[in-house]
Amino acid sequence: MNSVIRRGTLWSLAGLTALAGALAVPLKVLALPTDQVVQILQGIPVFTIADKQGAPLVAVDDKNQKVSGVFISQQDAQKFFTDLKSKKPDVAGQVSVQPVSLGEVMKITAANLNKPDSLKFAYVPEQSQVQVAQRLLGKEYQGGVPLYVARGGKEQGYLTIQQNNEQVIPFFFEEKQINEMVERFKKDKPDLAATVKVEVVIMENVLATLLESNDAMLSKIRLVPTEAAIQYIRSIAAQQPPAKK
Repeated sequence: MNSVIRRGTLWSLAGLTALAGALAVPLKVLALPTDQVVQILQGIPVFTIADKQGAPLVAVDDKNQKVSGVFISQQDAQKFFTDLKSKKPDVAGQVSVQPVSLGEVMKITAANLNKPDSLKFAYVPEQSQVQVAQRLLGKEYQGGVPLYVARGGKEQGYLTIQQNNEQVIPFFFEEKQINEMVERFKKDKPDLAATVKVEVVIMENVLATLLESNDAMLSKIRLVPTEAAIQYIRSIAAQQPPAKK
């Protein structure tokens, strides 16, 4: 997805009505296939506190529901783990911070939809992006993980880029990332520069919509990992021994 800020990007504008309506109010109709949703989200690393078998650390909330935290930031997950070691060293000794694909989290979520006593995931946003959402949305921001998407043109369509021979709609976890894409778009399309706007949407709403709507526009959504998440996963991969031939 680094190509979003390179010259030569093939820009397009996706139709607004179908996608905007779907993200505003999740539709209770036939969903996109779970496998397709998982594929869309497979490359997005998030972080959990889990044991050696991968079972996540679970808490019980005030509604007696089982909840497990999913952190967007590895640093936030590590801070939580450090605090856990201080307060509950016996529990901390059995778990660690572990990267996991958002697609795998969604696979579990889909398998447990509408099941009583199912495990719920609580997504923990990066605090700096919460502050951005509060600045851009004001009181409209009521929590959740902010995502940034750009719109433009006369009809305010969603800005798309070409990836693997298809036009996709990038949703970014960081304001810096969306700003870089917007600046590149403005340079490449100066006649449309004044029409471009950045919109904040809540990731949890996007994920729910992917599971609950079969709108074909939704298959164009691509979440873009934070640069820190990408660097962390690369560092872990570099530590792995080479595969035996």
